Amino acid sequence: MKRFLLVVTLSLVAALFAFAQFGCAGPQPTTSTNTNMAIAEPTPDKAAIETELTKIENDWPRVLKDHDAGAVKRFEADDAVFIYPDGSLGDKTQDVKDIESGALSAESWEIADLKVNVLGNDSAVVSGRSIVKGGKYKMSDGKTQDISGEYRWIDTYVRRNGQWQLVAGATTPVMKGPAPKPTQSPLPSPSPSMKASPATRASPTTKPSPAMKAAPTSSPAKTKTP
Repeated sequence: MKRFLLVVTLSLVAALFAFAQFGCAGPQPTTSTNTNMAIAEPTPDKAAIETELTKIENDWPRVLKDHDAGAVKRFEADDAVFIYPDGSLGDKTQDVKDIESGALSAESWEIADLKVNVLGNDSAVVSGRSIVKGGKYKMSDGKTQDISGEYRWIDTYVRRNGQWQLVAGATTPVMKGPAPKPTQSPLPSPSPSMKASPATRASPTTKPSPAMKAAPTSSPAKTKTP
């Protein structure tokens, strides 16, 4: 019995000694000074990005002339979306089809006023102007539409896996001549007796004819770079 009590006593002493050494120790201080420091993004090389995107945009006349659908496949993202000059939506599939088939053509296609706005290492917006002479677009019904004129456009690029790709773009025709000015300042809503008669409304002939549109509604032409 005495031997048993001695073993129990020695066990309790050992346990108390271990608790005193380790159990009461406080949490170890953190020595790292970089735990909460944010990793700064490298400063974008604006000159290099501007050079690369300018090269892509200026290559559009050659792509058009050579029917180089491969270039469109490389530089347009699969999920790209475009707004054509007539307001309709387009995508990469339509652009590749138009270039590959030769549906879109022009005697000359000049790119001007290029401006690259670098947003970061992997994103940028490019704007510019296109002057199209002898531009033609062959529609699905076999008819050919004249798309000659001047256009302004804006393209959004992102860099994916080291490759710049066009993910969105919009094009609008540049109207010739000054915009029409109102003949008088806006007035409060007139009384019923002051309302204009139907005869004073603009006739349908004031609407632009289809030839004035920058691109056909059935299969709109692309008027900017890939």
